[in-house]
Amino acid sequence: MDNYTALAIDLGIVLILFAGIWLFRSPRSARAGNLSAALAILCALTAVFYRHEILEPRIVLITLAAGSLIGSIVAMRVTMLQIPSMVAFQHGAGGVAAFLISTVELTRGAELAAVAHASGLLGLVIGAATFSGSMIAGGKLSNRIKQTPVFLPFHNGVLVLLATAIILLCALSWNAPEYGATYVAGVVILSIVLGVVFSIRIGGADMPVLISFLNATAGLAAAFCGIIIQNRLLIVCGATVAASGSILTHVMCKAMNRNLANIFTGIKQPQNRGAAAVSEAIAEPAPLDDAPPQDPWNTAIEALRSARFVIFVPGYGMALAQAQFKVVELSRMLESGGAEVKFAIHPIAGRMPGHMNVLLAEADLPYDRLVEMDAINPEFARADSVVVVGACDVVNPAANTAEGTPIYGMPILEAHKARRVMVCNMDTRPGYSGVNNTLYANPNTLLLLGNAAETIERLIEGLKK
Repeated sequence: MDNYTALAIDLGIVLILFAGIWLFRSPRSARAGNLSAALAILCALTAVFYRHEILEPRIVLITLAAGSLIGSIVAMRVTMLQIPSMVAFQHGAGGVAAFLISTVELTRGAELAAVAHASGLLGLVIGAATFSGSMIAGGKLSNRIKQTPVFLPFHNGVLVLLATAIILLCALSWNAPEYGATYVAGVVILSIVLGVVFSIRIGGADMPVLISFLNATAGLAAAFCGIIIQNRLLIVCGATVAASGSILTHVMCKAMNRNLANIFTGIKQPQNRGAAAVSEAIAEPAPLDDAPPQDPWNTAIEALRSARFVIFVPGYGMALAQAQFKVVELSRMLESGGAEVKFAIHPIAGRMPGHMNVLLAEADLPYDRLVEMDAINPEFARADSVVVVGACDVVNPAANTAEGTPIYGMPILEAHKARRVMVCNMDTRPGYSGVNNTLYANPNTLLLLGNAAETIERLIEGLKK
């Protein structure tokens, strides 16, 4: 096969991949996008096997069969609640593949060009750090590790020290190839520690940013591996993943009104006395003259029964309670009664980008009911009822007033502007930001506290009667 033919084939595979990514823009076409991307990967594998002699085909076939079987079993057993931790695990698997390939190429004794050697070292460091960072993220997302940030003494200093040691070992491995394997092993170990120290400081509220960032670093490590093994397809695919992950990370930071450096360095904004006073006022809301009725359930049921326009606001509590099926059932019941129903999706609702979309898609909610924050916010003022299901920080009006707090300035879903708000949360404790939700004290808010699945079921039964 001549170079021009090989280049044309590679270009065709890349175009199929890009077509699949383009289809991800809409939930309706995302399934076809996944199939297109999978086809591109299959074509890339076929091209690699065709162009290179396989010394041990049995090992390759056994490995492919084992990986496919394990992947299929995991995919069939994982629940929608476990999707974020599985995504983190997949990023970690990409990191493992990257640093193993780099290790083999750097230690097999072959002469490497300067660019290839540098790319291998970068793939080694980024891949190993991505692996360990992803394992920490997956542990937090699956509640195997506490989700609150963990700070070491002189945390930033430890990170700087690790990075300096890694750079030093990389330089030594370049200048003393006879000890290359030893230095490479040291780089891998220190990079794994770096990933752990980097990730343990990220709290549950910032998980969407960390997941997106690890997506980008996994792609970057793969691109560097493509350079060292001189594979165009791996370079392009890795760079594409790195670019998309970087864009998504920026989108997540913008949605939270957070700075990436602030999240990753743990530096907090100083609180002034005005901010503290606001926080105190939030923590202990004053009694309301126009207090909600003693039995909010009858009021909520009657409000839903007479509502012409209802907006649902899902959050991570809906995922924990696995209440998405009941929520969709309630929405269909309201629609059958003539109400207009929409779902307001905040970019950081849940524990990864698109988490709420995935959960509601599992419950067969029509895609056109999902509305992003910028589009739905102007409609809250005309909504008869808003049903908040397991969401806290993303509907907290304190984001507009509580200066110096973690959520100050964060764009929120403006549920408080609706005629009636029903909060179906487990309790009234603050979200991950630690800022009490002033929505709970509004005169137009009904607190329907408890497990979201049971709460929504009670509303359904009330409407049936």
